[in-house]
Amino acid sequence: MNALLFLSVVLIWGLTWFAIHLQLGGTTVDVAIFWRFAVSVVLLGSGLALTGRLRRPSREAVPWLAGMGACLFSCNFLAIYSSEMFLPSGIVSVVFSMSVILNVLNQWLFFRQRPDIRALIGGMFGVCGVAMLLGGGADTGAASSVGTGLALALLGTTLFSCGNMLSRRVARFDLGLPNAVLWAMVFGVFLMGVNVFTQGHSFMPVMTARWLGGLGYLAAMGTVAGFLFYLMLAQRIGADRAAYTTILSPVIALGVSAFFEGGHWSELMMAGLFLILCGNVVAFARVRAVRQPMEVEQG
Repeated sequence: MNALLFLSVVLIWGLTWFAIHLQLGGTTVDVAIFWRFAVSVVLLGSGLALTGRLRRPSREAVPWLAGMGACLFSCNFLAIYSSEMFLPSGIVSVVFSMSVILNVLNQWLFFRQRPDIRALIGGMFGVCGVAMLLGGGADTGAASSVGTGLALALLGTTLFSCGNMLSRRVARFDLGLPNAVLWAMVFGVFLMGVNVFTQGHSFMPVMTARWLGGLGYLAAMGTVAGFLFYLMLAQRIGADRAAYTTILSPVIALGVSAFFEGGHWSELMMAGLFLILCGNVVAFARVRAVRQPMEVEQG
């Protein structure tokens, strides 16, 4: 059962990156994000209500939940979705895996948990890998596009890491992780709705099989099912071992991206991807040693 849960999380989150790609071009990215989490809120909220576990947050928790929603369920995705307009989804997924390293550094910054030498070495591997991705893109004559895509992917990854730090603060309110995620998503949906309205974009989704298929997968599988399966796995084997899914899911994303998107990478870019993955593996030894009360994954 543990192996099945582990494989399910890796596959579900590995495929979310291509599902994001399916929605690009159909609407603006803020509209796609709005509908993804609006549907997720309905699904998760209904599940909690039907099982009698739905709880309202306290007033003190609201500002922290709003910040968590901005970093985990709106602004970070706005940057991530936009980055896939410039880069194959597989590359974006690997850049996003650097959130493991950023979490270590942010824990040092905000919670005075100093990283050891393994985390620092892993971080250097990651930075060098991103630089090689940019250099490899220059060989194809698309350096500016690659640079823009990497900047957006790194911005989204940084916001996601900050959201993880906020989730630790939210855990102190004894709201429970499923309810905390639900209410944070509500704030994220509200924020995206305001952005769609102020930008003058239409809320109307695209009624095509491609766009709706991507929406259905991202909302039901990538957000709700993937999250619940991860929690079940964490309860069974521990959050530290379960978090290895964030290292393996980019491998799935890269394979899917190469097959469906016709992604072509130079040798330098491939070396950069390898360095980023190696950096995460090296740094992860430090991350898995510290169990957090609440930590949210993206997919």
